[in-house]
Amino acid sequence: MTKARTAAIAATTAVLCLAAVACGPDGGSSEQDGGKTAGTTANPSGKPGGQPAPADGESAAPSPTSTPTSTGEVLDKAGLAGIALTTGEVAGYDVAPLQGGEETGTEHSENKDCQPLAAVINGAPGPAPAATVFRTVMATSEEGEDDRTVVTEILTSHPGDAAPQLMRGVRDAVRACAGGFRTSGEDGPSTYSEVKQLPLPPAGQESIAYQVTGSIEGDKVPLVFQLVRTGSTVVTFYVADFLTAKTPQLPAELVAAQAAKLP
Repeated sequence: MTKARTAAIAATTAVLCLAAVACGPDGGSSEQDGGKTAGTTANPSGKPGGQPAPADGESAAPSPTSTPTSTGEVLDKAGLAGIALTTGEVAGYDVAPLQGGEETGTEHSENKDCQPLAAVINGAPGPAPAATVFRTVMATSEEGEDDRTVVTEILTSHPGDAAPQLMRGVRDAVRACAGGFRTSGEDGPSTYSEVKQLPLPPAGQESIAYQVTGSIEGDKVPLVFQLVRTGSTVVTFYVADFLTAKTPQLPAELVAAQAAKLP
């Protein structure tokens, strides 16, 4: 991929990716914020309660002495907005509502076992939430740079046991779809060649981090997601690398600060 092509992607996808179908399309449009460690999903254990132990690379929940408690409250949209990160809470980062609207993608996996991953790429992790809020977090020191660090947060609230069910679905899909998967949608087919778990620091009561490798015009594009759950609230963090094809870094301080605000 040429630098000019990458810059064009970076310039347009910060506001368009939520409505985009394919975040890693087969030669189609990829409407995600681009850069060395940039991403936005406009359209990413030792778990309490006797849940299974983590597989290699999966982030476990903290030890019982440090596991956060939860009110169990199912927040509405205003409630989610109230717990979302704001500018000034993490030094060096600005936070803003996602630009370009909140229309989610339409990718559907050809392998049903991988659909939870496609749903996250769409910006619509399932089961369907009671409420959703999107935020974009940008590194202030890199303003104006093609490779500016841009992280997308998707905060969702879920009634009943839907939040743990969401986490189980994604965890199972990461294991089942290690060899990749294909999707179809309004903008055509997309191929993701690899899925792998990542050993990112744990957060909340339960978390999992993984990389999905997509493609743009034949170039590999690594997409990194981390999902964090406390009680009925799940936060999905997303970052991508359009320049080097290396695994992008998701700033741990952002994850920790947001996780600390979950009810």
